[in-house]
Amino acid sequence: MLLNSNSIHPLTQKLLSWYLINKRDLPWRDDPIAYHVWVAEIVFQQTRIEQGMAYYNRIIEHFPSVYKLAEADEKEVLQLWEGLGYYSRARNLHGSAKIIVEKYNGSFPSDYESILSLKGVGPYTAAAISSIAFGIPKPAIDGNVLRVASRLFCIEEPINIQSTYKLIERHLTKIIDTKIPGHFNQGMMELGSMICKPQNPDCFNCPISEHCLAYSLGVQNELPVKKKKNAATNVYYHFYLFHNEEDIVIEKRINGIWKNMYQFPLLESKEELGDPEDENFIGKFSIVNNYSFLESEIYKHILSHRIIFAKFIFVKLDELNFSEPYIIIKKTDLVNYPMPQILRKFLSSEEAKRNLLI
Repeated sequence: MLLNSNSIHPLTQKLLSWYLINKRDLPWRDDPIAYHVWVAEIVFQQTRIEQGMAYYNRIIEHFPSVYKLAEADEKEVLQLWEGLGYYSRARNLHGSAKIIVEKYNGSFPSDYESILSLKGVGPYTAAAISSIAFGIPKPAIDGNVLRVASRLFCIEEPINIQSTYKLIERHLTKIIDTKIPGHFNQGMMELGSMICKPQNPDCFNCPISEHCLAYSLGVQNELPVKKKKNAATNVYYHFYLFHNEEDIVIEKRINGIWKNMYQFPLLESKEELGDPEDENFIGKFSIVNNYSFLESEIYKHILSHRIIFAKFIFVKLDELNFSEPYIIIKKTDLVNYPMPQILRKFLSSEEAKRNLLI
């Protein structure tokens, strides 16, 4: 049953009072400039505050305005993002900056639909930006808010299906504060992060527990319900490190989650890793001069939708006779090319330093 509409619901009053006292000190909150809120929301998609804060500060420092971000080379943006993962976020951030400059003359769009039309911006992000920066009363529903609302309204349907999302949106629209909707949305997020946690919610210290149906029924630990996702698939990578004393070969990724980042020549397979010196592998690179060959241990890298098993193969050559799409660079320049975290992890290993002499 949906809550009745009031000018300000008692639940909302308690939530806002709690938020103003307990909110974390985050740089975009006291002065919610739309550009800063947008950068923050993109950085913290699927990233914890503690993990992403250094990246947020770095991006704002390097690109203090949307103009500076739009003017930057994509390689520079990806380098700043390196290690944060989900690199499409960085590409979308850069692409949207160009749209804001070209279509909106550098002024961040101030209505929900225009914000939603930007690359990489979904309903949650558009609602968060429009409510925090422009005072538009649109509920911002992320994972934390879904969890809080499922308990608050005792919703037993899976929260990761569209009909449940719409139901929760209708509930929250009834109680959102229309004067300071940004505070309401951030209060709900903070409550989910600090109090209404996935396991063992701290109902004793919850400011709105007396309004929580799940708490009154004693079923708060049984909610939310989620529809099971498909299991992650395994993929197998052979990275070939073709190098001589000073130089090494890399390539630019043209698709996938690492699009426009750089990697070592790669052979990908759905089968378990075979012998990388087999003709089916090394033969594909048309190596004609003498080489020395050494392979690494297997590195495991877990992503949300796949598990990567990677092997790095050192192939030392007298001459590096490679043409496009391969790029020959100095080993010392590897730091200047944005790379996936699994490659950075490998390059920092003792076996990489020992065999590449870097």
